[in-house]
Amino acid sequence: MKIANRSIGEDSGVFIIAELSANHNGSLETALETIRAAKRAGADAIKLQTYTADTLTIDSDKDDFIIKSGSIWDGKTFYELYQSAYTPWEWHKGLFECAKEEGLICFSSPFDKTAVDFLEELEAPAYKIASFEITDIPLIEYTASKGKPIILSTGIAEKDDIELALDACRRVGNNDIALLKCTSSYPAPIEEANMIMIPEFKERFGVIPGLSDHTMGATVPIVATTLGAKIIEKHFILDRSIGGPDASFSMNEYEFKDMVKAVREAENAIGQVSYELTEKQKSGRVFSRSLYVVEDVKEGEVITEENVRSIRPGFGAHPKHLDKIINSTASEDLLKGDRLDLEKFIR
Repeated sequence: MKIANRSIGEDSGVFIIAELSANHNGSLETALETIRAAKRAGADAIKLQTYTADTLTIDSDKDDFIIKSGSIWDGKTFYELYQSAYTPWEWHKGLFECAKEEGLICFSSPFDKTAVDFLEELEAPAYKIASFEITDIPLIEYTASKGKPIILSTGIAEKDDIELALDACRRVGNNDIALLKCTSSYPAPIEEANMIMIPEFKERFGVIPGLSDHTMGATVPIVATTLGAKIIEKHFILDRSIGGPDASFSMNEYEFKDMVKAVREAENAIGQVSYELTEKQKSGRVFSRSLYVVEDVKEGEVITEENVRSIRPGFGAHPKHLDKIINSTASEDLLKGDRLDLEKFIR
């Protein structure tokens, strides 16, 4: 899969996304500076959310429309939350341009067909389907029909939901799909991260696996990396003190930078399946065991466990030969400290 000029998959590094979400707190300048900070922190991409309160819900204070799910937003109506959190559409062009200037890939999560059409005009290189939209099959199908890579988040998804969403993409000929493990809790308890799903997604569904993370800290992204995640998304904010709907579970620049460093180190630590030693590892063979003469042995004397032993360093004969040469006869004088040469004894 390729997003803009960046390959994503088995032979590529983890694609790290800084999620802007509502962390502009209503300020265009804050949004622009957040993009610049994401670049400084080591992100590969910045992701927006493209909706209005009216494209997501209706303005109603009926009981159904009041949030009471045990979240940080309880007590608000859906309309109030999204009215305060949305990114004005007239900002998008400038945000895309800022990201390009910074060398970041910029894309977004559309929440209805009009958002997809709008993002197509901006030449968005990919689309993210948010966790709560994974059941919106018509939206997924329409978005996937644009032929851009699709990143699906699975925060509220059961297996059937995932299969329906994947089928919607593939039905319109789009097989560039990534599936992100996500826990839709804000912040998410680390014990609910369930990172074992990363390799499960890859094997069962034939997709690029990844993580959309709402836990605090870098532990879960590191674990995800070691289990094969190729995309990691984290909410990003200049400073949690500015507040906003997503501030409490977002990383600041310094935390994000530390996470990126840890993920890159984890990638380097994984390595590849190989039994070949590096040059540095080969140099360490000097500390291995090998066979040495530890007491002088005259020609014709019997080699015993008292005059030949397996010791460090590793320049002598392999220790596997010790049993074969015990009780053999030395064919010439051997001095203490000599490497044992298998040619220097006879049966």
